[in-house]
Amino acid sequence: MMGAPYSQDIRDKVFGAVDRGRSNGEIADMFGVSDSWVRRLVQRRREHGETAPRPMGGKRFEKIDRTRLADLVAARPDATLHELREGLGVLCAISAIGAAVKKLGLSFKKRRSTPRSRAGPTSPRGVRSGFSGVRGSTRVAWCSSTRPGPRPT
Repeated sequence: MMGAPYSQDIRDKVFGAVDRGRSNGEIADMFGVSDSWVRRLVQRRREHGETAPRPMGGKRFEKIDRTRLADLVAARPDATLHELREGLGVLCAISAIGAAVKKLGLSFKKRRSTPRSRAGPTSPRGVRSGFSGVRGSTRVAWCSSTRPGPRPT
């Protein structure tokens, strides 16, 4: 992970040492910086006239219009992320749509107000979750750790 850029003060001192004819290696040792940083710093001054640090982090922009996304979700709350991406007409990763939905504070959790599934319930009523309903569906077998010991006589 990168730290903060070197201060303008250290940059000015490095430029002063370069202008006095010191080598990049000497300057790097003198100020506790890398030789390659000194070389790049001098090169930027020579080629672009820049002496200040450049902004860090790069450019970040959003392809996704969040207002439009919120409208799409309001119109079709059951739409998948793929369908939302198609509705927006943008070329981006599905995960980007998911992240934008999350930033909007929306979720895909089912609510009682949504229409029931057309497929209907898959488990009988009153049966706890995870119960298959078929007894003996799991094979009963012994292993050395679960086998009971000999009966006392």
